[in-house]
Amino acid sequence: MKKVLSFVLGLGLLVSCGRGERVSKDVFEEVNKNMEVKRLTEVEILEEAMIWGDSITQEAQQNLITKLQNAIAEKGIPGAVEYCKVNALPILEEVGKKHGVTVKRVSNRFRNPADQPDSDEAPILEAYEYNAENGLSIDPNLQKLENGEVLLYTKAIIIPGGLCLNCHGDPGKDISAETLQTLESLYPQDQAKGHKVGDLRGMWAVRFPKREVVKRL
Repeated sequence: MKKVLSFVLGLGLLVSCGRGERVSKDVFEEVNKNMEVKRLTEVEILEEAMIWGDSITQEAQQNLITKLQNAIAEKGIPGAVEYCKVNALPILEEVGKKHGVTVKRVSNRFRNPADQPDSDEAPILEAYEYNAENGLSIDPNLQKLENGEVLLYTKAIIIPGGLCLNCHGDPGKDISAETLQTLESLYPQDQAKGHKVGDLRGMWAVRFPKREVVKRL
């Protein structure tokens, strides 16, 4: 009875605000919204995580491609290699910061040692590699980490076209001598050459706290 009375009194205070002015419909709706407890199923949360992961990786990919194309237009392929060395990771960090997540590209045939998979990512990447080699599907994946409080979204990265081969193709055929010299200078451990269009380059790895996914629902 006390709770009901408190709620009635609360509405009475709202109605009395503004010296007798009627409270707008939006105010009542906001009150009702704040009182409502939304119940989400695990399936709904995971489905949203998949959608969000795809959106974030598309945004990150587009940012990288746009800025790389601009660098190529201004500096040529060797200059774009130097640009990527300095700016690729900060571009991904900027996307991650915007969404409150961590965004990475990982590969076993890495160019930058920072792109090596960690212990959570390695088995997923190996599964992608196995499926790619055997003509099986390489669909996006979602894993629960840290007792389900963190979600790891992964998606395969495929060499999309000939532009990428200027840095990731065969030396002497796709990669010019000048570009090869720049690569060898900047990335002495480079393992990312010898690819062709359609190859598995690596995978996206996006970590987001489960609570951030819930906020979106």
